[in-house]
Amino acid sequence: MSKKDYYEVLGVSKSASEDDIKKAFKKLAKQYHPDMNRDNIAESEEKFKEINEAYGVLSDSNKKNQYDHFGHDGFNVNPNTNGNFDDIFSNFFGKNNNFGFNFGFNNRPQRGNDISYEVHLTLEQAIFGYDAEIKITKNENCSICNGLGAASQNDIEVCPICKGTGQTQIVQNTPAGRVINIMPCQRCKGKGRNIKKACFNCQGKGEVLREKIVKVKIPAGVDNGSKIRVTGEGESSKHGGPPGDLYFHVIVTKHHLFTREGNNLLYQLSLDFTKVILGTTVEIKTLDGKISLVVPEGTQPNTILKVAGQGATILHSNLRGDLLVNIMVQIPKNLNNKQKTALTQFYSS
Repeated sequence: MSKKDYYEVLGVSKSASEDDIKKAFKKLAKQYHPDMNRDNIAESEEKFKEINEAYGVLSDSNKKNQYDHFGHDGFNVNPNTNGNFDDIFSNFFGKNNNFGFNFGFNNRPQRGNDISYEVHLTLEQAIFGYDAEIKITKNENCSICNGLGAASQNDIEVCPICKGTGQTQIVQNTPAGRVINIMPCQRCKGKGRNIKKACFNCQGKGEVLREKIVKVKIPAGVDNGSKIRVTGEGESSKHGGPPGDLYFHVIVTKHHLFTREGNNLLYQLSLDFTKVILGTTVEIKTLDGKISLVVPEGTQPNTILKVAGQGATILHSNLRGDLLVNIMVQIPKNLNNKQKTALTQFYSS
């Protein structure tokens, strides 16, 4: 299978400057890195190698000149056999990049994992706020070995296979040239170290599962789908990094009277048809207590009467929405003859 033109691979012209080539490589390397394409790793790895190979040639003035004159035939072996793509990539983005890529071994300080829990609230708790105490279970660094996983510092040795790098190289000679595959060391699982004697408390894991009560202030005005972060209450970090965060996902239970619509509350009020015809004053419940509501004479079915300031709290403020009272009219059933005659006379008069 013939190789693609290197300029076409990077999407640049033959007259592209060194800076243009670097920019094109940087953009494509982020786009096709396998860690960004976990649903299609095989294809992204091939594309990744293709981009690496093209950049390895076009970024080197001598190789670029050779390629411009002889094309792919100008190289008897893979043109980038001495390059480590992770090294090239990290030169652009740094070893501690923000893209989640792991270059080589994984024994550098890493941030602890975030954890998530659901918190179920009543409508009142969601609207007025709530000081919750929630039991969670999470991994924390072992208090006996301080996360080492070993009985003591002397019980940790540098991996004899990878020499502490956490990675091994497999060299393959292929028709396309010499290919170097870099992968995590199987002996130390990419850690770069081996434990000779494990900590008795955590059995070498460096962390233990613990229950903890977390106090969290639920702000007034949260709703279904709201997310509350408690910084630093996630899982502990391995190798001395910061802990992750704890997230609470809010679920508000259904209320027997009120339905929330944004910052407003909807209340269905059912009245006898004579009361809406003649008008009336009724006592209704709100989340703040009972109030008197005036229903004007001749109010039509599904009329919305607004009670200002009796709705949900607007998040991060002292303001509140409104209570919207939807008037439902009760139609009488099983009228006797006298009642039917009276109604007929009323509507025919």
